[in-house]
Amino acid sequence: MLGGLALSGAAAVALSACGNGGGGGGGEGGAVTAFSVEPENPLIPTATSEQGGGRVVSLVFMGLISYDDESSPVNELAESIESDDNTTWTIKIKEGKQFTNGEDITAQSFVDAWNYGAAAKNAHTGSYFFEPIKGYDVVSAEGSEEDQMEGLRVIDDTTFEVELAEGDVTFPVRLGYAAYAPLPASAFDDMEAFGENPVGWGPFKMDGDGAWAHNEEIRLVKNEDYDGSQPAQVDALTFKLYQSAESAYSDLISDNLDILDQIPPSSMDVREDDLSGRTDQQDYAGNYSFAIPYYLDGWSGEAGKLRRQAISMSINRQELIDQVIKQGVPAKDLTSPAVEGFPGSFSNEEYVQFDPEKAKELWQEAEDMEPYPGGPFELAYNADGGHQEWVDAVCNMIKNTLDIEAQGKSYATFKELRTEANAGELTSAIRSGWMADYPSMSNFLGSNFASNGSSNDTHYDNEKFDALLAEGRGADDLDAANQKFIEADEILIEELPSIPLYYPARTWGWSSNVSDVNLTWNGEINYAQVTQA
Repeated sequence: MLGGLALSGAAAVALSACGNGGGGGGGEGGAVTAFSVEPENPLIPTATSEQGGGRVVSLVFMGLISYDDESSPVNELAESIESDDNTTWTIKIKEGKQFTNGEDITAQSFVDAWNYGAAAKNAHTGSYFFEPIKGYDVVSAEGSEEDQMEGLRVIDDTTFEVELAEGDVTFPVRLGYAAYAPLPASAFDDMEAFGENPVGWGPFKMDGDGAWAHNEEIRLVKNEDYDGSQPAQVDALTFKLYQSAESAYSDLISDNLDILDQIPPSSMDVREDDLSGRTDQQDYAGNYSFAIPYYLDGWSGEAGKLRRQAISMSINRQELIDQVIKQGVPAKDLTSPAVEGFPGSFSNEEYVQFDPEKAKELWQEAEDMEPYPGGPFELAYNADGGHQEWVDAVCNMIKNTLDIEAQGKSYATFKELRTEANAGELTSAIRSGWMADYPSMSNFLGSNFASNGSSNDTHYDNEKFDALLAEGRGADDLDAANQKFIEADEILIEELPSIPLYYPARTWGWSSNVSDVNLTWNGEINYAQVTQA
């Protein structure tokens, strides 16, 4: 999932347990406020692929499984998920569950939601997550009016069958992501209205009509009928939608905001003094990079690859961490050390090492092959997420190493930035942060770089890369799958559609009003666990 905020780095070798988040002893009930940004899209699970909307969707909609602190699957609505061949999966759901509007949750609730999300005519950003299912290629084809995937079959009220186009050993691991959540039948009567005030089954529910006051707040209340693994501990949770992380930090230290999920870089040195110990840091399954679209003049073909390598090798990642981010580990690749299968090293790490002389040589080689079309190198970022400091630092490194003009390009909000990126209308590189949707290397690789990936901002298209992902999914076991994913990852390290920067941690803070403010395995605040102090 795309992150809207600046992410800080910390040593990430294996997924750690949750931090203490202020310890235990908090009381249940009461109301809590938390930082967020205006969602890019309606609050529909398959339409949401960024953090502002995603954190709300993940609290209102719980699907077949969730993940515990160690990223292991935990059954929620699923009774069982079974297959003899990794191709045909039989999914049984628990009986007697209801959406918050009183509708029963049935097998049809899943099948209808998945079909709707996959259909090209609905243009949902999460469509890609249904790519393994047989018939997805038909319903997702441009201009298609089909809306039923061949591979989905309802057996009875509590059982449905999923036939994949080919075997996929990673399929059950995916199913904790919000795109796989069920929808009530009433959603399809008016999906636009539903996206403003969605109905699901999760620890929280929307606080009635008008709960989403655009650019101001999103109000949630506890779902008393939710009986899954993550019940809410407070009665109400309001996301306050800010224009900048800096103004949110000011509210936090004055107790006018209870939870800020990322301390802005400008406050990293003073956070301990400001918050009197109400701050913590934890590594998680994510990465940080910036993407350079292939449709930009000068950035495709062999010359474009040489320029990408030159840009990457002109960045002193350790200096960036030491002087700006203040914590972290330089990235070697475009996945995360915190997911299963990550190797200790890669065969072509030289492309992500600081080497100014080699960077100049590669840039000149590209110039001799195809002169750069001119204009400064620009790196787009959203001003509401606390990115300017590191963007300026990266651009200065590029400028000083390659002797070219390089500068940041500010967008007022994350929504504005993502709108341009999703439309394929960027005129510059774009900063990118990724929080894992499910605990697998394939999530990072497929979503961001597969030719039909849901968040493929660069429009990267490599048949060998796509084939390796398919081979990995079709492997007999996860170990064999991960070997193929590593091979695919190494293609990216050489071609660099995105420039890896660092493996992040999240450094967060909380007010004196709350306790038990901890992180999930993929770097989100565990809002259901928060209690009043």
